[in-house]
Amino acid sequence: MLACGLMPLLAHDSAALRGLRQPTEEDPWRVLVSGCLKGLPCGVDGTDYGMGEKLSELLALPTLRAIPFCPEESALGTPRTTPDILGGGGFAVLDGRAKVFDEKNEDLTQKMIEGGKAMAELAKREKVDLAILTDMSAACGSQVISDGCRLVEDRKYQKGVGVATALLLRAGVCVVSQRDFRTLGRLRERLESGYRADLAAVDHHHHPWVLENL
Repeated sequence: MLACGLMPLLAHDSAALRGLRQPTEEDPWRVLVSGCLKGLPCGVDGTDYGMGEKLSELLALPTLRAIPFCPEESALGTPRTTPDILGGGGFAVLDGRAKVFDEKNEDLTQKMIEGGKAMAELAKREKVDLAILTDMSAACGSQVISDGCRLVEDRKYQKGVGVATALLLRAGVCVVSQRDFRTLGRLRERLESGYRADLAAVDHHHHPWVLENL
């Protein structure tokens, strides 16, 4: 388990998963979602990175109300340069032990914190039940993020969370990655009567590539 403060990462915390209230069509789960996962053209290049189709069935269920938001777009606009964390993860950024730079070596630390705070404030206003975020993002990552700039020949990775995710976790918001297939299946069982999750599915931290390389 990652040492991430309060750490209600659903893929790591079965108690938090079980503790979610039962959703209904009359009172659906209010789910904060990375904007790209809802198909918003909020990526650095003005696209959704092809992510909008990944969870479309889940996010369309009547027992779930998706609340999309992109913290990077909120603070930096679209299109934009590509932010990545150097010197640690999102918690280290918040504590002043790491910074966020783009491929031009411009310091985006404060902007990324501003975007993350805006996301956390939205979560509080909407009283969200959980968040589904895009992993490997310097903002929304929850399992794996880049270790320094990703736009290099030998891209490096690290276990950790992004800046916005760190702020959500410190605010007590449960977070799951779009690559946490086992946990997403268990969530869908709660959301859709008769659905049965794939017992062979694994969460991102149990993926063979992660186990071998991180």
